[in-house]
Amino acid sequence: MSTIEIERPASAPKTVTKPKPDSKTEEDPGFLVICWNDPVNLMAYVTHVFQQVFGWERSKAELHMMEVHNLGRSVLVRETFERAEFYVHELHKYTLQATMEPAE
Repeated sequence: MSTIEIERPASAPKTVTKPKPDSKTEEDPGFLVICWNDPVNLMAYVTHVFQQVFGWERSKAELHMMEVHNLGRSVLVRETFERAEFYVHELHKYTLQATMEPAE
């Protein structure tokens, strides 16, 4: 019987990491969630909803509520498409008028 000798490599093979084909090369600008003024909801209620949906402190929620009241709208957050869509749906559950649009 003859013995077979296996030649071992001098060094371990190198691993090459390639970027994922679907990875984005540019920063995603995201989407803005906007709340619009309406004649139905009370200011205290809008403040409460902002606290519930976004987990904001009362002062931040009141600041955005006042923007909605005085300016007719407030940009609440800038998020990914899916997260912005989620927030819009959550605000709709509370009967607030909200939309999303691409950030520039």
